[in-house]
Amino acid sequence: MHDSAEQAVERAIDTMRSNLSEQLTVDDMARAAMFSKFHFTRIFQRVTGISPGRFLSAIRLQEAKRLLTTTRLNVTDISLRVGYNSVGTFSTRFTKSVGLPPTTYRRMGGFTPRIPTQRPSGQTHGTITGRVTAPARGPVPGLIFMGLFQHRIPEGPPARCAILESPGVYRFVNVPDGTWYLLCHSVSGDVLRLEQDSVMVSAVGPLVVRGRQTLTADAHLKQVSKIDPPVLLALLDSRKAASERQALGENRAEVYAA
Repeated sequence: MHDSAEQAVERAIDTMRSNLSEQLTVDDMARAAMFSKFHFTRIFQRVTGISPGRFLSAIRLQEAKRLLTTTRLNVTDISLRVGYNSVGTFSTRFTKSVGLPPTTYRRMGGFTPRIPTQRPSGQTHGTITGRVTAPARGPVPGLIFMGLFQHRIPEGPPARCAILESPGVYRFVNVPDGTWYLLCHSVSGDVLRLEQDSVMVSAVGPLVVRGRQTLTADAHLKQVSKIDPPVLLALLDSRKAASERQALGENRAEVYAA
């Protein structure tokens, strides 16, 4: 059973999703959650891992991704529908978070041909390794995208990323110094589907990397919930990734690792 804090956050998220075209304020969200503004902000950050404003921005861009691939609305109309008065601001934020401009994202059918990662510098780098697991019962995970991000939301270029064919062992090497979150995302079937029963996620962190140390971080997939931040980074076509992996005969824990 959800505790009162999670229920309050869910009420606020419902308000966000129902008013994406409106200029919602933190006061509006706090009223929906039935908390004072300052208490609401602290609770929301604790439950979701990010601020209310950032969560709202993420679901705006998530809806924009959906509209770009399922409708013929132009980019200007889509930007207005998701709460942006300036199409330039919308395009800039979309590109920074998703990794592709809106028009390119639409032309590519919602996929990206590659996921760029941060380039290693000349300093020493660490290793993060572990195992990805899934519930014994429930849907079987599809291909599992996993990446190291600076924040508790999958957007922008990850420090390192990989795709696993199924739950198992992973290993990231040459991880730059810093504080990272290991975020995993798996969709059963079509990677563009947004139904909750088809999406599984996991978040581990913060993971602090300093020098040549090796950290162990196990990730357990669970069905996505309302309070999980949406995946904004454009992902590879899972079917294409699977066929290319099979053709190359690569080890499942290293395919598309970067």
